[in-house]
Amino acid sequence: MTDIIDTIQDSINELIGSAVKIVPALISALIILALTRYGAEFTQKIAQKVSEKTIKSTSLELLFLKATYILTWIVGIVIASIVAFPGLRLGDIIATLGLGSVAIGFAFQDIFKNFLAGILILLEEPFVIYDQIQVNDYEGTVENINIRTTEIKTYQGEKVLIPNSTVFTSAIKVRTAFAYRRTDLMVGVDYNTSLPQAKATLERIITTIDGVVTIPPAEVDLVEFNDSSIDLVVRYWTTPRQADVRRIQTQAITAIKQAFDNQDIVIPYPIRTVYHFNQEKFNDYLPPTPEVGNN
Repeated sequence: MTDIIDTIQDSINELIGSAVKIVPALISALIILALTRYGAEFTQKIAQKVSEKTIKSTSLELLFLKATYILTWIVGIVIASIVAFPGLRLGDIIATLGLGSVAIGFAFQDIFKNFLAGILILLEEPFVIYDQIQVNDYEGTVENINIRTTEIKTYQGEKVLIPNSTVFTSAIKVRTAFAYRRTDLMVGVDYNTSLPQAKATLERIITTIDGVVTIPPAEVDLVEFNDSSIDLVVRYWTTPRQADVRRIQTQAITAIKQAFDNQDIVIPYPIRTVYHFNQEKFNDYLPPTPEVGNN
């Protein structure tokens, strides 16, 4: 019985001794992790200064900053692991990371999918920061491309976070991809209007609007005989930002209405013709009324 108690006491003493030995190492590892946080921020600031001078692309600059931040954390974690567990070799760490990455990959596959999609977006640059894009039902200005999401500020001032994988696999309309953007403005005139006069008026007015560019030139097309009007489309080009498009469209509508009023060109209201029938006379289910003839 005494031997068993002695064995238990020896085991407890060994555990306490091992714990006492490992506590300083664990404390040192925690200090290294705390310093890694500040080191990551410091290296990111240095990387930002370097990238501002050497990298012209905003997206690649953002990718460089994120990569620097993540690599700093990886180095700090590896050093902290070696300090906490002195017997741990670099090969063991790599093997552990390899096995752990498989398990983590299954558990966080959506996060990794969005992370890789974000890197591909930054590398391929289908759009850049401050571009105005439309993804599915969301449209606005790209504010940031994070590790997991793309941040959009809508025209109503709302923030929308779209997963990078959704952005990468969806059809994207980049409204600011080119220098100019076309607006098609529908105008209807009544059937008594001289079409050459209306077309010439629209061509003259649209070129006087501030913000409408001359190259590419504006065009006016006759497109349709409608129920109560003949429809024309004014096609003109402006800078692509949504605020400019809205402002110039408002000016164009105001100027066209004023010019039509001055020339007595009517923009018609919808017209409907209603015929009233005698329902009893034209009821197919009633027997015909006998005609009154000569006796």
